[in-house]
Amino acid sequence: MTAASILRLVAASVRRPVVVLLLSLASVAGAVLYAVGNFGMTTDTSELISLDVDWRRNEAAVEAAFPHLADSMLVIVDGATPERAESAAARLSERLSAATEHFRRVRRSDGGPFFDRQGLLFGSVEEVKASAASLIEAQPVLGPLARDPSLRGVTTAISTMLMGVEYGVTPLAQLDAPIGALRRSLDQSMRDEPAYFSWQELFAGGAAPPRRRLILVQPRLDYGSLEPGDAASEAVSSHAAALGLDPAHGVTVRVTGEVPLADEEFATLQENIGFVGLVMAAAMLAVLWFATRSTRIVAAIVVTILAGLVITTAVGLLAVGTLNLISVAFIPLFVGLGVDFGIQISVRFNAERLEGAGVGEAVERAAAALGAPLALAAGAVFLGFGAFLPTAYIGIAELGVIAGLGMVIALFLSVTLLPALLVLLKPGAPRREVGFARAAVVDRWLARNRAAVLWAFALSLAGSVALLPLVRFDFNPLHLRNPDGPAMQALTDLMQDPLRTPNTVNLLAADADKAAAVAERLSALPEVAAVVTIDSFVPSDQPAKLAQIREAALKLDSTINPPERAAPPSDAETVGALQATAVRLSTVASRAAQPATEAQALAQTFNKLAQAAPAERARAAAMLIEPLETTLAQMRASLQAEPVTRSSLPPEIARDWVAEDGRALVQAFPRGDSNDNRVLARFTEASLAIAPDASGLPVATQGAANTVARAFVQAGALALAFVSVLLFVVLRDVREVAFTLAPVVLSGFLTLATCVLIGQPINFANIIAFPLLFGVGVAFHIYFVMAWRGGATDLLQSSLARAVLFSALATGSAFGSLWLSQHPGTASMGKILMISLAWTLVCALIFEPALLGPPRDHSKRAVQK
Repeated sequence: MTAASILRLVAASVRRPVVVLLLSLASVAGAVLYAVGNFGMTTDTSELISLDVDWRRNEAAVEAAFPHLADSMLVIVDGATPERAESAAARLSERLSAATEHFRRVRRSDGGPFFDRQGLLFGSVEEVKASAASLIEAQPVLGPLARDPSLRGVTTAISTMLMGVEYGVTPLAQLDAPIGALRRSLDQSMRDEPAYFSWQELFAGGAAPPRRRLILVQPRLDYGSLEPGDAASEAVSSHAAALGLDPAHGVTVRVTGEVPLADEEFATLQENIGFVGLVMAAAMLAVLWFATRSTRIVAAIVVTILAGLVITTAVGLLAVGTLNLISVAFIPLFVGLGVDFGIQISVRFNAERLEGAGVGEAVERAAAALGAPLALAAGAVFLGFGAFLPTAYIGIAELGVIAGLGMVIALFLSVTLLPALLVLLKPGAPRREVGFARAAVVDRWLARNRAAVLWAFALSLAGSVALLPLVRFDFNPLHLRNPDGPAMQALTDLMQDPLRTPNTVNLLAADADKAAAVAERLSALPEVAAVVTIDSFVPSDQPAKLAQIREAALKLDSTINPPERAAPPSDAETVGALQATAVRLSTVASRAAQPATEAQALAQTFNKLAQAAPAERARAAAMLIEPLETTLAQMRASLQAEPVTRSSLPPEIARDWVAEDGRALVQAFPRGDSNDNRVLARFTEASLAIAPDASGLPVATQGAANTVARAFVQAGALALAFVSVLLFVVLRDVREVAFTLAPVVLSGFLTLATCVLIGQPINFANIIAFPLLFGVGVAFHIYFVMAWRGGATDLLQSSLARAVLFSALATGSAFGSLWLSQHPGTASMGKILMISLAWTLVCALIFEPALLGPPRDHSKRAVQK
């Protein structure tokens, strides 16, 4: 669009404002119909970067061979006792497996029949020997419990333990720990408090079994929703609630993993979006009013922006088909940049009105003065955004396409619909100066101290360049998430165990033998904590371990598998057993050489329980017998361990590590804090040195960082080249081209230096500030350079300075309000946008006038109004 065509469009709009308004309304209506019928948005973050990048191809190959690695959800089940955790995980996984409408696959990653039976084999020979010995040592207690799993059986087990004391085999003090644990649990139960008892912890001695279980889930996702996995997460919660798996029953169920984290991020984005939008709108309207001091002009600008936004949405959908999480940012980009055209025209319109021109004449005069710089600014911004098109960063490339087209639409409506609305609304003439007469002193100061100002900015540039190596790039996606979100908190808790971190490196080997060889090389790296392959599920030293287990099984078989079980006792029999054992406890305690406080306390507890209501005894029995049944079942299974080979592994484990075509998966875990970017960088570099085709979250994080950085460097170079050529074609002067672009480059360096000084890293979200900085900066400086080359003097006193100032404030209000977002990435984007706009404004209002100096042709009419 040329300056001459802009003049013709403005003149036609002034003459036929009603026709222009009706045509605009028709266009908006058509755009609404198209957008509603064709709107599509994907929240699949994997689509933001091209699949042609090496690390994406490697990632896709691994996920194609092992689909369980993609779109995962991890259900964390924590129990007050190991038995609670195991029982809860078993029941919940069974329920989730049946819910095929929400889940494609459900698997116990650390439990199930295989681990119940073969679990002991995964310890060392010494550990297996110790476990077998502790089971044999517990045989006198296990027998009564297995024959009579009831409260009566528990009292019988206590009596059996006391026999050892009476015969002098066992010191009474040695029973303090189990007796004390039982007494505390029973006391809590009788007080109607949450009470839990663990037989596994009792029999384990010092090595307490884990109280956490994991369920790996692949949900069915709806990418048409901002939270694709929300239905699956809700299903986990509802099934857990239906099973009574909650803190009140000693179980906590949480979800984390790739899908819940992404859903939580989108939910955080929406959390206070209404408040952010309200602040944005209020700030924008306030800035527009102060810029124009006319509600009618503000209304005209707002209507123009809204119409342009609707049309741009339709055109964007037509251009890219489906919006993504990056390209949807065209909305604030359009508002922030598009409002500049409206402010420039409206402020100049007011200046012409102040000189006595009528509404129509003032609009045409404004167009005559601003047509060329507006067209050039729009063209430069269009090319700046379009420079992202050939990059591998698809998200920002599509954003560039939509935002670039939006600038053309914004300019077109600003020279058609806006003039028509101004003519129809007939705003009154301003009653005060449009420019900044008080800025005369600053203009004179800049003229007198031009060299000092330029030196000051030169030194600032040198200092900023010196700080560039200290710019911190943090492309760890976990650092962009709300640390207080449930899924993020669950992940942070999970990552306390270095072998539970999601920051693993995955690679494909030709077969299981090749996988073992690669694993051996990776294991030798100091940056690697552990490596898992299919052979990790084949225990070592099996003959020695199996011998220990079989010996224990022979001794314990009749104990834990009694030929017949006692009939359930009546309540009267339970009361009798409690009273009899209480008497025996008191007797043994009274004969002890040392005070036996725990035995006396348990005797009192048994007596109280015997005198309590039957419901209290039933509650106490349930507390003790439910975990007992779980413990006995696991004991029976663990004593049936058999030799394990690759071929004997269960299919659900084998297919996670060996694909149908024979290729095998190798997974490496980092040593150290896996949430530390430096640790991950060293781990990734070391792993890639051995396996260049590796993938996984650390590789993707580093790869995405490099891809994004490369995209911005490539696009920046292209944008600079394209805009330079455009400026030279129009200005025909290398010096003026440099005058336009130098302040833009300077503001970019100053923004990066400020980020270093305040400790703000560059991340995936806030890096979007830099194309905006380029677009706004180029536009602002074009206005000043073209005014200067037209002979303008005293630039800071002019209506142009007012327009630039309030345009920057309007753009700042559109983006600065993002700083209020609950989402850390969005908030950091708002912060950097405000910093960059502040430096852009400083460069435009201080550095640019000093750089330009006196105009070349003083005979031409000044811009000052």
